This record gives sequence, C-alpha cells and structure tokens, in this order.
Amino acid sequence: MIKLEKIKEERKKNKITFMMKGSDEVFANTVRRMIIEEVPTLAVENLEIKENNSALYDEMLGLRLGLTPIKTDLKSYELKQNCKCNGEGCARCELKMTLKASKKGYVYAEEAKSTDPKCTFAYPTMPIVKLLGKQKIDIQMTAVLGQGKEHTKWTPGLASYRKEAVLKVGDVKDTKLVMENCTDGVFELKGSKLSLDKEKMAESNLLEYYAELDKGITLEYTDNIIFSLESWGQLSNKEILVTAMEMLIGKVETLEQLI
Repeated sequence: MIKLEKIKEERKKNKITFMMKGSDEVFANTVRRMIIEEVPTLAVENLEIKENNSALYDEMLGLRLGLTPIKTDLKSYELKQNCKCNGEGCARCELKMTLKASKKGYVYAEEAKSTDPKCTFAYPTMPIVKLLGKQKIDIQMTAVLGQGKEHTKWTPGLASYRKEAVLKVGDVKDTKLVMENCTDGVFELKGSKLSLDKEKMAESNLLEYYAELDKGITLEYTDNIIFSLESWGQLSNKEILVTAMEMLIGKVETLEQLI
C-alpha cells in the first residue's frame, strides 16, 4: 500500500513536498507525467489584436499572454474535443478576455477583463507590456482548456521526484570545514557536534557533496521517494494531484475494458 507523508508546504510559493512510501520510481514518474502532460488548464489560445503600437511585436505580445497563467475552474470548463458543441466554441469550452490600455507605464495582468470572474490571470501584478506616451493596446482573447502534451502553456506546474537520501553523522573531524560549506542549513553546530535538520535535508541537493567533505559523514538511499510539486497558479497543488489521480484511474479502467 502506498502511503504519503507531507514534508513541507509553502503556500506563498505554491509548493508542496511529500514522501511516497511503498511505491517505486515507475509510479512516481507516471504521476509526474500525468501532471505535466494530462492535467488540463486554461490558457490563451487565440487573440485578435485590434491595436498595438507598443515596443513589442504582435507575436511577442501574444506569446506573453499565452504563457500568463489563468486561474482554472475545472468544474465549469471542458476540453474542446469533449464539449457538446463539437469544438465550435461555447461558454463551456471557451473563456473570453479583453485587455485595453492607453496609459503611460506598465500594463499589468489585473487590467485584463474576463467574462468569468472565477477565471482571471493568476498573478495580478505580472507585467504584460510597457507603454510610452500615446501608445495603446486593444486585444480580445479566447482562452481554452488544454493539456501540457499539446503545449507547455497548459502545464499546471513543475513536478519532480528523487530517492530519499539520508545523511548520517558520525565522528566528524573537521566540523568547521563542513559548516563553512553548508549553504542550505542541513547542518547545525551544537557545541562541537554536528546535528541534522531533517526537513532541510529532504530538500537539499548537496547531500553527496557533504558526504565527500568528511569520512564521518555517510550517505544512504532508502526505498522511499520524495516528490515535489510547484503549481504555476492555475490550480492548487491539491487540485493538480487529485485530477492527475482521477485521470490515471480512468486510463487504467479503460485499459481493463480493452483487455
């Protein structure tokens, strides 16, 4: 049986790290691929630029808008290929947005207006373009639900995993050298002895390096897997994980029927 244990959650960074016990790298990689390739999000797909005399070319402006994360309500929207309108476009599979500005200075994501108040750009203060005096932009956008396997703009976040590495501290000869090279807080010096911060050890990418600094420090790998997920803002980490698992279960059930 697979068990999950939360290691750390950083809500301000939209990041969560947890441990998978009773699993293996194959399953962890399957979860990772489901997240980055299958979990759908909203992103700008089509736009009509009525006016743009800013320093950015139309193509660059469109690229910035396409890669700007949009808060996504998965209960309200469908993938176009699954929509009852057969892909012709309706309120169920398309989100309309507009962005008009003629002021001098930066134009921010929060200035875009959406037909759905639940689905707006995720980061209000993200700059889209900078205008000089008498410059204007007038853009109509259509956002649709899509998947990362079609284009990375629909990927909901960054997912990664690694085997759990455990440092063990024995008779360390040069504690001063270790502390001078410890840049991520894994070690703490209490008197003349080193102690470990387990939470920071789970996040560290320098464990192999630390094990090379002194023979009194050893490194071992367990069968547990540390999984990290950082949402880009369209969905919460919980929504991403739950959706990924539901879609994986659906694929398994389809496979069973085919067999």
